[in-house]
Amino acid sequence: MDAERRALRAYDRRVPTALLSVYDKTGIAAFARSLADLGWSLISSGGTAKTIAAEGVAVTDIAELTGVPAILGHRVVTLHPKVHGGILADPTDADHRADMQQYGITAIDLVVGNLYPFGENPDDFEHGGGGAMEMVDIGGPAMVRAAAKNHAHVGVVVEPDRYADVIDELRADGALSAATRRRLARAAFAHTAAYDAAIVTWFDETEPDAAGALPTSIHLALGNVQSLRYGENPHQEGARYRQVGATSWWDSMTQHGGKALSYLNLYDTEAAWRLVHRFDDPACVVVKHANPCGVAVADDITDAYRRAHACDPVSAFGGVVAVNRTVTNEMAVALGDVFTEVVVAPAFADDALATLTAKKNLRVIAANAPSPLPFDLRPIDGGLLVQQPDPVAGRSASWKVATARQPTDEQWRDLEFAWAVCAAVTSNAIVYARDLQAFGIGAGQQNRLDSARIAADRAAGRAAGGACASDAFFPFRDGLDAAVSAGVSCVIQPGGSVRDDEVIAAADEHDIVMVFTGERHFRH
Repeated sequence: MDAERRALRAYDRRVPTALLSVYDKTGIAAFARSLADLGWSLISSGGTAKTIAAEGVAVTDIAELTGVPAILGHRVVTLHPKVHGGILADPTDADHRADMQQYGITAIDLVVGNLYPFGENPDDFEHGGGGAMEMVDIGGPAMVRAAAKNHAHVGVVVEPDRYADVIDELRADGALSAATRRRLARAAFAHTAAYDAAIVTWFDETEPDAAGALPTSIHLALGNVQSLRYGENPHQEGARYRQVGATSWWDSMTQHGGKALSYLNLYDTEAAWRLVHRFDDPACVVVKHANPCGVAVADDITDAYRRAHACDPVSAFGGVVAVNRTVTNEMAVALGDVFTEVVVAPAFADDALATLTAKKNLRVIAANAPSPLPFDLRPIDGGLLVQQPDPVAGRSASWKVATARQPTDEQWRDLEFAWAVCAAVTSNAIVYARDLQAFGIGAGQQNRLDSARIAADRAAGRAAGGACASDAFFPFRDGLDAAVSAGVSCVIQPGGSVRDDEVIAAADEHDIVMVFTGERHFRH
């Protein structure tokens, strides 16, 4: 027992050793100098060793430690027992110490590593391009995982922004605490997990003839990038997570005013921002509880806002406003009297920004356009429901006029507009619109007839002569009759009901146009 204690004391008194092998060399030379100033011995790989040595810091190249240079076109550098034995050794285990002594293995106390930039242009890869597989790091993840596994005795750092904290703790305490090593190990495993997920995604995205198909597995690595004011309710914690390595319009947006964003602020703003980008001309969308309660297209953005707000001013209270043009001061003044949670636009005129930020609680966001979503994900017990995103196309050859009456150019325009809006409304969805302005939106009802009646009540006759859109077929003629009672002159729906003939006959009876798209847009 005394010999064991002496061995451990001798181990603790030795000079600590750090292995530094990074692709991203940001801050590595300064970090190495700080370690050296604290009395650490440094081991490093070729490129990293040169960077450190160029700053006058003493460093031992791994090739000198192992006796083997980088081989196979730099594919094998650190894969050696003297490296991994030093990382994985348990100093409290006598057998481990005996193996280290027999094979000349030096204990490694700290591993600093980050990985090849998989997914970037292979031509820019410093170890030679030629293809994505050359950028798959092997030695780096192996060292990182080994250190993370042995975090009871070894620290591991994979993020340059952790360097300062690590040095501060070493200066203050002489060593990293168990809690710090555990936190660093978790970050390391998250780092390698994200790396592997990116590689799997590359295989899926580059698989021949796999376009549009769901993959056999989905590997998501998500990082917490934004704390939210709260979740759906104030007693719930909320945060925005982003896929590691990805970017989002939420990352580049600028919030000019208002309180911190909540879960529902983001959810509703995302819905509004995506819908408004379905329109090429100046457009405005007002969203409340994830559903549009006002949508309009006009010649200028102020008129688009006024027309959208007029759809349902009661529901617009406390809503999100999205426009696809620069906000003018005229629009800002028009919006000023309405309590609004968020207004999002590509940009704001200086005077408009001054007007809007003067409102205490209004969140004013300038943002880039949203990018396409790869999947639609929803949690269920034990996993996720996964589907392709629902694309909403305009008029195509699949659209068929089912009635005797044919649409006019004005009716086609309103039908396409109403269809685009309806696809963004929770099912069962009915939208009444005229002259590129929504007047009645019925959302989320358990039967289509109730949605048609709610939409008609909100339209209050203003959609007379306009269009009705239904996200799925009318199972009976009563829904169509309710739409006709709202005064619409044309209807667009997927068709496909066993009673289509009855519904078509009802449309002909009312002498209105009906178009079948052949595609429904349920949204639950």
